[in-house]
Amino acid sequence: MGGLLDGEALERSSVVANCVMNRERGLSGSNGYGRELGIDVLEFLRGRVREGRRVRWLDLCCGSGRALFEASHRIGDAVEIVGMDLVGFFAGPSRPPGLRLITASVVDWVPEGLFDLVTCVHGLHYVGDRLGVLSRAASWLADDGLFVGNFDVDGVRLADGAPAGRRLVSALRASGLDYDARRRRVSCRGRREVTLPYRYLGSDDRAGPNYTGQSAVNSHYVHEP
Repeated sequence: MGGLLDGEALERSSVVANCVMNRERGLSGSNGYGRELGIDVLEFLRGRVREGRRVRWLDLCCGSGRALFEASHRIGDAVEIVGMDLVGFFAGPSRPPGLRLITASVVDWVPEGLFDLVTCVHGLHYVGDRLGVLSRAASWLADDGLFVGNFDVDGVRLADGAPAGRRLVSALRASGLDYDARRRRVSCRGRREVTLPYRYLGSDDRAGPNYTGQSAVNSHYVHEP
């Protein structure tokens, strides 16, 4: 399929650069992390703290980081919180000691150490090789860590533009990832090496709105069983 964008061109796309998905999103409420991810982030982290362990949370495509500031103020430095975003328009003039915000691309950034929790709220809709990011995120988990993010299977297309569909869902589940089709969430419990039978070709930033109502990106792959 012609006209696909590579990673560098996609990151310059107005669809990606103008993404407002997480600019004002907080931890709770109708537009909060809890509703979007189906977990109470603070309670999850506090549960780990009560176990007397060093706790780390990584939020990919964190937008302004508003939810991370909120979490850091409420939970203190018992949890190390790392937020990563391509644009880097982060909230607040100063940061709590337990919060670190990084401007980078999720497709090639490599974190230091492992995490109890890795999240991605709607960010995958704007990533080129999103299957590659899923594989990488699963490898960043602690042995009993949790990854959860919004993921729309319809945004993954084959070379001819057809949706990857049920075959992709089967491949995700076979690799140890769980996909909730109704809520459009992907998750993984425990660190694992994920290998999916797809080779990335490029992305289309002219896909139009997805189920969120916001313009998104379609990622194209060749299925290689």
